[in-house]
Amino acid sequence: MHRFYLPEADNQGSELVLSGSEARHALSVLRLRKGASVIVLDGHGHEFHCELTEHDRRVARLKVVQRIAVDRVPVRITLVQGILKNRTMEIVVQKSTELGAEAIVPIQCDRSVSQIDGEDSVSKARKWSLTAVEAIKQCGQTWLPLIEPPTGLEAYFSHRDPTPDLVLLASLHEGARHPRSIIEAYVARHGGIPRSVEVWVGPEGDFTPHEMQAVIGRGGLPISLGPLVLRAETAALYCLSVLAYEFQTRACGNETGVLNQVEMP
Repeated sequence: MHRFYLPEADNQGSELVLSGSEARHALSVLRLRKGASVIVLDGHGHEFHCELTEHDRRVARLKVVQRIAVDRVPVRITLVQGILKNRTMEIVVQKSTELGAEAIVPIQCDRSVSQIDGEDSVSKARKWSLTAVEAIKQCGQTWLPLIEPPTGLEAYFSHRDPTPDLVLLASLHEGARHPRSIIEAYVARHGGIPRSVEVWVGPEGDFTPHEMQAVIGRGGLPISLGPLVLRAETAALYCLSVLAYEFQTRACGNETGVLNQVEMP
């Protein structure tokens, strides 16, 4: 079934209206017509099963047949990603959305190939947000991640609040531990899984020693991604995949990690 995105503020009531690019895609690209069944996502955990009731060249009107509320994943994960080259950064945003990241924070690092500032910062964040929207439509993810504008490391620390329960730092250095061992130690100490996790992944040239120490000095625990040297985008997806598996399995008490879905009246 085809999926569309409609912001939360625009999806009240028993009728939804698609306009702009969403309507064009439905009517001109997919050529949907009266009676077609579609799904609308609002990015805030709601899934609307709808029927196309009428349309013209510019809008498509939908009747809501069923509303479903989907719980968030048990642990809210923020990816703090050293800014990568344009297309590579888009891939990270796309795949991180599919893997359930709650927020993505692009960090301008000393070794970032792409240097972003000023108005370009705002336009990049907007473009990445659109990439995330397309990703939830493709995979059916009901929660749209927050994409923050690019920022510097110290600037991010100055406004980060609250501090996450667990901070992980992807590292190539000796002494880095497997993520599972750190999670097990946290569970043993606190009697349960963390509710918020922040995972840091460096840019193409990795973090500088100074940047790594800044993260470690604020509670970051170095984690190993195995014996191979992974590309930055691969490292990000590795981290999110491992964390999604570990936390969903522990929270749900089974191997599927299925989240609750509640039908809304």
